[in-house]
Amino acid sequence: MANKRVFAKVKPALLRWARESAGYTLAEAAVALEVEEDDLQDWEAGIESPSIPQLRSISNVYRRPLAVFYLQDVPLSFMVLSDFRRPVHGPTRYSPELTQEIRFAHQRRELASELLSDLGETPQVFTASLGLRHEAEEAGRIVRGLLGITAPQLGQFSSDPEGRSALKMWRSKIEALGVLVFQSTKVQSEEASGFALALPTLPVIVVNRKDPPTRRLFSLVHEFVHVLMQESGVSDLNIDYSVSKSQKNVELFCNRVAAAALMPAHVIRAENTIIAHGNNTEWDDEEINPLARRYGVSREALVIRLISLGLTDWAFYQRKRQQYQKEYLRLKEQQAVTPPKLMKRNMPVEAISNLGRNFVNIVLGNYGRDRITLSEASGYLGLRTRHVEPLQRLAAEA
Repeated sequence: MANKRVFAKVKPALLRWARESAGYTLAEAAVALEVEEDDLQDWEAGIESPSIPQLRSISNVYRRPLAVFYLQDVPLSFMVLSDFRRPVHGPTRYSPELTQEIRFAHQRRELASELLSDLGETPQVFTASLGLRHEAEEAGRIVRGLLGITAPQLGQFSSDPEGRSALKMWRSKIEALGVLVFQSTKVQSEEASGFALALPTLPVIVVNRKDPPTRRLFSLVHEFVHVLMQESGVSDLNIDYSVSKSQKNVELFCNRVAAAALMPAHVIRAENTIIAHGNNTEWDDEEINPLARRYGVSREALVIRLISLGLTDWAFYQRKRQQYQKEYLRLKEQQAVTPPKLMKRNMPVEAISNLGRNFVNIVLGNYGRDRITLSEASGYLGLRTRHVEPLQRLAAEA
């Protein structure tokens, strides 16, 4: 006798909510689930029901616990983030990958808050603020002052062509203020550079790990300015001028302040390269490249900073941007045909890199005091249980 197929008794509204909150259209979800679009539509309309194995597949694709689909009511969603990348009348639609990263950021923040409470600790209230009333150079000084970064600490990264040292320093300073800094690993660079949850306690910054470290650094400081402005949202460093005026003003301000914080006017003007260059608006790669490397920023960010200081013009920038884009495309083409190097992954290092020291230390603090189990700790950190002890040792080294 053939086994009778068992169907899941779930509310259609929950199926639709789970799909939409995961960022999938009906067609995209059907492809991901390997089912017919009409079948999925019937499930969401209550005409038919998925089987138990199909519901498990839905749970995996939408990244929701199976139990969620048996709730009585549709759960409240997290707050909708402002989209600083899109035209004001255009659609605000995030990919499933970006949608899930935003959800994970909210969940990790809530978890961190609960775990701190379990330890009897209260997260510090973030009271510092910036606004459009501030002049960019002044705001840049405020940012450096908050982080305790002095002029001698800038321009010291020449020995690190990738820019990782600069990113590490600025990230550690921002985390020291109680900000949770995460790195996304699945969002495409073309979609978003980062986003911020600008909340009074445990604010969150997420930067895109698919970007090179120099771009991540600028994104990090850009998003930190969003936190100071109390403006949550998703950003792209390349501003779309068809967005609303208020959104454009916020993004321009964040870019200018980030540039002023990373490359202060008085520090850049004092560089020997700048002094020796004279009044010519044309700059050689032999001048741009070492200077960008010194501050851990991209060449494009440096050229834009030279424009703001009156040392070159937008015509020069457009030529350099075309050059940099061609170089980037050539690099991508080379990478596409070059077999990736097989390297053993260091999971504890990845955990700290992606989740940040604040979140990792909060989880490990609870585990060390027996507030949570080894299994819970590994689950929160996205690690196997055998990696937790090495992570403890690594976290203790800092």
